[in-house]
Amino acid sequence: MPALTVPFSNRTAELAVLDGALGEGSGGGGHVDVGVLGGLPGVGKTAMAWRWAAGARERFPDGQLYVDYGALRDQVPPMTGPGGDVSEALAMCLRALAGGDSGIPDSLVERTNLFRSRTADLRILLVLDDVSQPGQVRALIPKGPGSAVLATSQRALVELAAQDGARLISVKPLDAHGGMELLRKRCGEAAVEAEPEAAKRLVELCGGLPVALQVVAARLVTDDGLSMAELAAELEDEAGRLSALALDGEESAVSAVLGPSYRMLPPDAARLYRLLGWLPFGVFDAGVAAVAAGVGTGSAKRLLRALVKASLVETVSDGRYRMHDLVRLHARERAVEVEPASEQAALTERVGTHYLALTAFADRALRRERLRIADLSDLLRDADDPFGAAGGPPSLEWLDTERHAILAVLRSVVRYELYTLGWQLAESFSVLFLYHRYLRAWRESLELGIEAAEAAVARADTPGELADAMAGEARLRSLLSRPLLDLGETDRAGEHLARAVTLAETTDRLDLRASVQEFLGRYLDIVEPPRAVEAYQRALELNRQAGESRGVALVTFFLGCALDARGDHAEAMDLLRRALRDLESREEPDRRMAARTRAALGVVHDHLGDTEEAIRELRTAVAALGAEAKWMQYEAQAREQLADIAQRAGGNAELVRACLSRAADIHEALGNRSRTEELRRRVRSLDR
Repeated sequence: MPALTVPFSNRTAELAVLDGALGEGSGGGGHVDVGVLGGLPGVGKTAMAWRWAAGARERFPDGQLYVDYGALRDQVPPMTGPGGDVSEALAMCLRALAGGDSGIPDSLVERTNLFRSRTADLRILLVLDDVSQPGQVRALIPKGPGSAVLATSQRALVELAAQDGARLISVKPLDAHGGMELLRKRCGEAAVEAEPEAAKRLVELCGGLPVALQVVAARLVTDDGLSMAELAAELEDEAGRLSALALDGEESAVSAVLGPSYRMLPPDAARLYRLLGWLPFGVFDAGVAAVAAGVGTGSAKRLLRALVKASLVETVSDGRYRMHDLVRLHARERAVEVEPASEQAALTERVGTHYLALTAFADRALRRERLRIADLSDLLRDADDPFGAAGGPPSLEWLDTERHAILAVLRSVVRYELYTLGWQLAESFSVLFLYHRYLRAWRESLELGIEAAEAAVARADTPGELADAMAGEARLRSLLSRPLLDLGETDRAGEHLARAVTLAETTDRLDLRASVQEFLGRYLDIVEPPRAVEAYQRALELNRQAGESRGVALVTFFLGCALDARGDHAEAMDLLRRALRDLESREEPDRRMAARTRAALGVVHDHLGDTEEAIRELRTAVAALGAEAKWMQYEAQAREQLADIAQRAGGNAELVRACLSRAADIHEALGNRSRTEELRRRVRSLDR
């Protein structure tokens, strides 16, 4: 066995599995145990095998043998034919056993039989590195009871599990703790403690892949002038990350370990691998892979199975696939080398259109009746709607799961100047943020959409294209005011709304003009409350002219809130009751807005001195909002209002605690740390 010459980090759980699976730990000495360490290239399978073998010497008193199939593949002449590396591996092992070179036959079958005979009374461990075929393991399973075979492979050797009872053990990249521990061992505790955030970022940029972290550590210890922060900044650039993971004059360590697996792929699987490298995200389903490659979903699944078997892609629990970031960059480099220059832009358009259709279907599944600028009827007519099918995914859950991918696609679409696609995707995507306030993501998506809409206006070839792009820009600017206000960027929100009003007034869409006035009113609620009522009244008038009854109900709600804020509680009560009735009685009831209206009614009841009715209305609103969507900011808002009123009333300690705790959980899920901690402090104060 080779000596382990680099620091070994973490892997406690995997080593414990090996302890229980091989040799004495397996619970019986009358059979031979077989274990296979699998995982993507460079993940540390070989180092783990060496480490475990070094600690298991006493289990195997007759010795340990080691075969590196990767080296044999390079040494055995091609004319040797299939099984040549196995035959040579057997010869190596026979020479190491009692009897040495004496009587080693020429044929593979005879060598296999002789190996079994010579190991029949021995208790040994064989470590077989870089196995690519089940036969490379089967021929070298010793005969002696209590012996064991530990193989490493970049391929999923499921046949060994099914036919030979092998234990398949998946080796994953290091977690944050393990990655930091590796850097501490290589670079020294003091170096890591001096730049802890940079060290964490290095682990993240390497994706916990040990082969990459070893190069990072080597660069740091051999270059006195290189800080962790400087190296992290260098690795931030995806285009140069792989080349930065190399020592002077050498090939990138990541490319070196991935190259053999890529070269062994069949041509169609290799093409899919390359095209997946151009996806701007690493987790995807078979449908996305099919669109990326321009093949059917069935063909994509078949090719993905080949990539999974090669450990270049892994399956995740929800049925999707994951490609490690560094593997994706390697695939991207191969794509640049092999694929036509125009293919990346074409792929971006295919994938962007795919996500536009799915996002639009999800939007419509949440609410058919909503203001939309983009006319996607032709696109959706020819597309499959997964949310309308029996057993289809919940639309809001899908949007939440895919939000990182959709935002990444939106960035790519704008970068490739697919401007109409860009603003339409931003508009459809915005529905997610009406339920979950991921404020920075919402702001970025709308800013990208506005950039695309402005460019689409400049490039419009027909009056229709010009009108659509201008209306789209007005819609997106008005929507952008919401995250900007929540983030405290009040002046920017006002600037975008002013531009939205100007753009909307140039269109003939009364519903858009009404919506922009509604957003203007919500802005004025904060900066100039007396003018907010005027904006809402203008929005009401425009909605009535447009025949938009839902728009009338929504503006009535906001107007009622504005009147309550200025002290007109009785009039506010009348308007909010009217809004609630209209929202609940619609052909497609708007339960989310109806629940928000109930919460507002609870606040008005409190202002009028009817605490009991206020608490009742808010309890009903909280239950409805919680049922409508998990982790919705409006539920948190209503719970805080309920807690405030209940606490003032006294005698409601458990209700107050439950409301504040749940509100804190929601804000934590949405990434609002300051609000979370503020609410947690209030909960703790209740116990004093």
